Amino acid sequence: MTIAEVVGEARTVGAFVNFGADYLEPGVLFYGGRGTVTVGEAFGPAVARISPRVLAIRDGWRDFDERAFATDNIMGYLWGKEAYGAMLFVTALTNDSIADALAMAEYRGVYVAIAREMLAVADAHQVQPMAFDGFDPAAYRPDAPADAATQSLDALVAHNRRSAKTHSGIWRDLAIRKRPTEVDAQLGIVVRLGAAAGVPTPLTTRVVTMIQEIERGTRPQARENLEALTT
Repeated sequence: MTIAEVVGEARTVGAFVNFGADYLEPGVLFYGGRGTVTVGEAFGPAVARISPRVLAIRDGWRDFDERAFATDNIMGYLWGKEAYGAMLFVTALTNDSIADALAMAEYRGVYVAIAREMLAVADAHQVQPMAFDGFDPAAYRPDAPADAATQSLDALVAHNRRSAKTHSGIWRDLAIRKRPTEVDAQLGIVVRLGAAAGVPTPLTTRVVTMIQEIERGTRPQARENLEALTT
């Protein structure tokens, strides 16, 4: 949205990437492993179709990953990433790796609950979130089978075990770079969108506050933060 405000919606194409990577220094990137890459129209009447320019971008991506594809629901992938991203913010409250954090059974209820808040806001904005790399939005719905979320979390653990990137960029900002994260741009905006639509997001709001406290140095990164979220 921010890019479209600058260059115009007609000149903006949506993109979704989920491969593991870190910026280390100018000219040096760490590539952790494959993940979903897709592009699609984000605005206007072209949203419902796969346009020639989207196909051209897809073909360019295939020089990097031959599995890159085009979609007519890019917002669905981006909202799916919002839900998974919220879970990653929770993992960054600790010093555990993504896989280790998601594997701990005692805290899985927190990951399920925050994903549900994200998906509820997506529903309010009439977006159908899409599945990718082990994350299945349908598994976190309140009416999903009892073991669906467990299976999705297990799949996410398996996906992240295969990546050389063990921790999220959020964790790196907090633990290594000692700089503010994008928590307000990624989660804070969903809290505001939820409030505008009448969808409560109490857990997301708490996670935003906790991340901001870590940024200020008033809260350590520790599993105790997850304990606090379970109460």
